[in-house]
Amino acid sequence: MSEQPPVRVRVTGPARRRTVAAAPTGTREIDADTALGAIYMGSLVRDQLRLALRILLLLAVSMGGLPLVFHLVPRLADTTVVGVPLPWVLLGVLVYPWLITLGWAFVRRAERHEHDFADLVAEVER
Repeated sequence: MSEQPPVRVRVTGPARRRTVAAAPTGTREIDADTALGAIYMGSLVRDQLRLALRILLLLAVSMGGLPLVFHLVPRLADTTVVGVPLPWVLLGVLVYPWLITLGWAFVRRAERHEHDFADLVAEVER
């Protein structure tokens, strides 16, 4: 007696309905890389760049200005805090909380820009 192989059964998923293409919206404009989408993305990139440059300028002025202050006011360079020279305390210890604060401020404002951008795109979709 020869055994016949089992009958093959095709398994498919449920029938899918086709959706009607909706009118172009904010996210579709961006995805399709249209002129309007480029304007949306350009505004977000401009805001993020402006924020980054402001934070970088604040960092450069605050950290870059310290050596100038110590050069112009030599008595500060000779000052000690708990036996440690003031320049070492400022540049070796206090710089890190300042960098963390600037980083936190940057991330918070960048997220706010992205949230505002998402709100703008969602408002256009309505």
